[in-house]
This record gives sequence, structure tokens and C-alpha cells, in this order.
Amino acid sequence: MTKPDGPLWKLGAGTMALVTAFAVAACVSDADNSAAPPAAGPHSAHAGGSSAPPQPLRAGERFADLRMAEAYTPAPPEGGGSDEYRCQVIDPGLTRTAFLTGTQFAPENVAIAHHAIVYAVPPGGAAAVRRQDAKTPGLGWQCFGGTGVAGAEVEEGDAAWVDTWAPGATETLLDQDAGYRLEPGSLVVLQIHYNLLATDGKPAGPDRSAVRLRLTDGTAQTRELETWSVDAPTDLPCAADESGPLCDRAASIADVTKRFGPDVGEMADRQVEECGRGGPKPGDTQTCDHEVEAPMTLFAGFGHMHMLGRALKVELNPGTPKAMVVLDVPRFDFDNQRLMKLPSPVEVGPGDTLRVTCTHDAGLRKRVPQLKKLPPRYVVWGDGTSDEMCTGIMTVSPRKS
Repeated sequence: MTKPDGPLWKLGAGTMALVTAFAVAACVSDADNSAAPPAAGPHSAHAGGSSAPPQPLRAGERFADLRMAEAYTPAPPEGGGSDEYRCQVIDPGLTRTAFLTGTQFAPENVAIAHHAIVYAVPPGGAAAVRRQDAKTPGLGWQCFGGTGVAGAEVEEGDAAWVDTWAPGATETLLDQDAGYRLEPGSLVVLQIHYNLLATDGKPAGPDRSAVRLRLTDGTAQTRELETWSVDAPTDLPCAADESGPLCDRAASIADVTKRFGPDVGEMADRQVEECGRGGPKPGDTQTCDHEVEAPMTLFAGFGHMHMLGRALKVELNPGTPKAMVVLDVPRFDFDNQRLMKLPSPVEVGPGDTLRVTCTHDAGLRKRVPQLKKLPPRYVVWGDGTSDEMCTGIMTVSPRKS
């Protein structure tokens, strides 16, 4: 999972948002319920996927079930490492505007499924995505930090991040009349993070996953959802009893850059600057304040870190009489990154501050099976499972005032 520029990371566009889905070649009509998600199997490194039965349909809703049209076998990138990020495209075949009110993703090969992010590309960017897919051999194309397609990039406002799956995630429904708006002609690009640490970077078999979409036509009162993200730097030194060339911060950043390119490699220093620091502050716990720029309602959220994560918290207006915690994950579990509904919606706007705080533990490196075989490293932001992140991902809806 990567992020574009900007301290308050807006990843949704209510007018074009779409849905979690792995790639399928054929179009699927609104009523196609032919491919239910498979049950998840055992995971070699952490718990499996979303095998819970779907919640019942509510008034006006319908299911659309999609499955990858063919299996894909991931391989590590040429730059080294054991992680592949693969973008794939799906045409949902919608014939009328709809709202996405829930998703349930089911990874088939849970031994290598680290997480998946879904981007919605509006009709104006569809041709560029199709060209990218057609010119790349095999199923989909390699991508980091978004779709990797000019004219369909999240950071440029040409596409929207609409959903994320991570181990333990299941369908979470909001009680409110709210959903992501889907326009006919839009496409979905899914960024799939496959992790091959358990097999020492060698191919670990194919994957053919599925997803169930919950759709509705919406009403005049339906709130259009967006996805926002607030993050903090990761500057986790090697433990006191560890040593090695990658325990140097600059060497570790160079290694991230080699594996994922300069956009990801620059993140560590960029975040330090965005959070108003004069330089990196090595330590287990990092924090960053983000000013809210527009009126919005917070509905739900979840925290994302990797396997050294211990705790994550998002606070509203800390240190003031209006302070409140909007997301609290006191014991982070990579196998249980579930979207959590707020007890009640929270209204925020200009003048408010969201603070994200993360705690990581380098000592876990010796206890996690996938990481214990790797050399010690100064951990910074990166897309690999051996790197780290600190992100609070919030489901929101904009307000006019």
C-alpha cells in the first residue's frame, strides 16, 4: 500500500468511486450472481481471508459476484525482494448508476495474499487503462504507489481508492444510507500485493480470487462515500542486539528504492518533511498531525501496519477540550485489520486536527516466521512486508457546510 503526495491523503472521489474486486476478463451485469467467493484456506504465515457468510441483503440491495477469469502466479520483481504488486483491471459492466454499500473479498491463495487495494477509474480514464493492460504480457501489469497509468492515477484525481482488503477483513456495513457512487463506463483497477517471504521469494502457486459486491440504486438522501488516509513516518532502528549494513537508515532507504522505485523510496524523508520535523526521530513510536481541509463526516476506519506493528490510534483535536479518539487499535493484529464503525458519525471540518500515532516493535522480527530469516534493517516506509507503514484509513462523506 503506498500513498501519493500530501499530508492529508484523500483517496476517494464520491462521484466515481467503485469496489474491491480481483480482475475478471468478461463483463458482469448488475444481476450476475454466478460466481460466489470461495472459502479461504489455511495461511502459512497469518490467518486466512474473508470466509464468513454474507449478511442478508437489505431493502433495495442486490449482490454481484465476480471471480478472476484466469489464475495468476506471482513472482518477485526484478529489483529484488519477495513482494509483487500486480495491477489488474475489471469491467463491472454496469448499465446504470449504482452505489456500492458493501464488499466481501475472498482470496483463494491465502498463503501469499498480503493485501489488496481497489481503485475506481472513471470513464474518461478507461481507454488508458485498457491500453496499459493490452501492452503488458500476461495478466495485468506491475505497479507501485497506485495504478501506474497516466490518466488514471489516484494522486492526480483521475481515479479513486475505494476499498482495501487485508487478512481478517470481512464485509462491514454502515447503518447509514451511504455508499460509493458507481458510474456506467467506469473500470476497476486492483492493486494486489502478493508476498513470497514464506517461500524465500520463489513462486508459490497460482491465485484466482473472488469478491461479492453489494449494490443499490440509491436515493436522493444517499451519502456519497470517500476514503481518506492519515499517516505518520516509520523510523524504527535495529534492536540493540542487532547489527548489519541495513541497520543504517540511508542504506535501508536505498534498498527500498531499489525494490520499489524512487516514488516509494522518497516516502521516508517526504513524510518527515510533511509532518513538520527538522529530521527523522528514530524510535518505536511515531506521530503526525493532519489539518482537516473541508467539512466531512467520519463513519468508520481501520489501521494498517505490517508485521512489526504494535498499536495505532487516530485522535481528533488532541490536547483540546474537543479531543476524542476516533480510531483505537491498542493491540494491532495483522490478521485482523477490520473496518470498524464509529459508535456514531463524527462531524469534522476546517480548524480540526487529526493525529495518527503508531508503535512498532523491532523485537518482533525474531518471532515472526517470515521475518526471522531476513537480515536486520532500519525499518522505514515501504511496500514490502519486511518494511512498515503507519496509516489510519477512514471512510468519510463530504458535507456542504
